[in-house]
Amino acid sequence: MNEFAPGEVVAPADPRIVLEGQWGLQPGLATTVNSGSRITFTFSGGRVQVLFDTEGLTVPPHLWLTVDDGEPRLHVVEQPVMELAAEPGQHRVEIVVKDVNEFANRWNPPFDCAVAFAGLVLDSSTRLRLSGRPNGPRLEFYGDSITQGVRALSAEPESAGADGTKSFAYLTARALGATAYQVGFGRQGVARPGNGEVPPGLDSFGWNFAGSPAGRVEDPQVVVLNLGVNDETLSVEQYGDYLSRVRSAYPTSKIVALSPFSGKHAATIEAAVKAADDEAIWFVDTEGWITPDDCTDGLHPSTEGHAKIAAHLIEQLEVLTNLTRH
Repeated sequence: MNEFAPGEVVAPADPRIVLEGQWGLQPGLATTVNSGSRITFTFSGGRVQVLFDTEGLTVPPHLWLTVDDGEPRLHVVEQPVMELAAEPGQHRVEIVVKDVNEFANRWNPPFDCAVAFAGLVLDSSTRLRLSGRPNGPRLEFYGDSITQGVRALSAEPESAGADGTKSFAYLTARALGATAYQVGFGRQGVARPGNGEVPPGLDSFGWNFAGSPAGRVEDPQVVVLNLGVNDETLSVEQYGDYLSRVRSAYPTSKIVALSPFSGKHAATIEAAVKAADDEAIWFVDTEGWITPDDCTDGLHPSTEGHAKIAAHLIEQLEVLTNLTRH
């Protein structure tokens, strides 16, 4: 194969690149600390270099790379350049964040672990094409390690055992043909800080990471909340404050508050939803959706457990909202 001949340099914010999920944008860089975030683009030609800023990272994030209809291939971001090569023609590339390690600092820049996408370099004979922008419904998910996909593949606590694409949140969004913001932080509760220097849900909501406000063009159709299992204690007032923050940010969205799958604090969350007296905020009791046998470690759902949760959640969303399977 001929040596790569650099051509056009494409910035992360170029409209020909579609970013899905919670990304913090700054000149020449798009950064996410959330598993399940995606990068998609289409090119005509044979070779593209995908650029990352890896300076200062001590724990490399894990990605899934898919070209056309091929099988996803694991890529661990240890180097700043990932080169893609294919037979000349038109190709669609999807890069999904499999895992941003929950234990490394991923909240306060400079990060120990994050995906910092620095754009593309096209081979001189390659052209980037304008992809269709997502036009389905928009969902947002806020939760803890379960939403993140921690230990979905195995009981291994590090990134090898985690996969954001196996999370119930990712599966639900894909089944409904929706674009999604999948925001999950290991160990986080409503009032309890998460791992990796992440603040409590009450303080992290509305931020991509420290110093980077999460901007939205429009309200999502539905926001799904699944926090609480990591809180040692949780009051109706605390959960009510969390609901108020979400409602203040999204005045027109439907909000679905799930009880933790273990049942912990379910009565408190239900009472807080009732006290909110908002006809577009619903409590959904998840009792019986999974059992410890559906988990890799008795708490974190396996891939099969996540699939069961997604099936139940999709059914509930179809009843409560106008969303339907894609």
